[in-house]
Amino acid sequence: MTKLGQWLWGLALLGSAWAALALGPLGPRVPPPCRQVLLPLPIYLLVAFGCYSLATVGYRLATFNDCEEAAAELQEHIGAARADLRRRGLRF
Repeated sequence: MTKLGQWLWGLALLGSAWAALALGPLGPRVPPPCRQVLLPLPIYLLVAFGCYSLATVGYRLATFNDCEEAAAELQEHIGAARADLRRRGLRF
């Protein structure tokens, strides 16, 4: 099973559990104060997931490792490609 399949399976399971509790088609009665929290729960979870994703991207961006050797090697390749193109008659 792919990772997408696992996520979809988990979301379907959580969504069906939420629908069974919030909408009450099968019979479990939820007290009104709990229902007031349960109905907007997917929106709260979506906002929490967005905050987590933003924090993860920010952390990974802040701790991104620079590759000095790879950057120097890339600059050498760019210089060689420019020299080759100049030799062939292309002007920059």
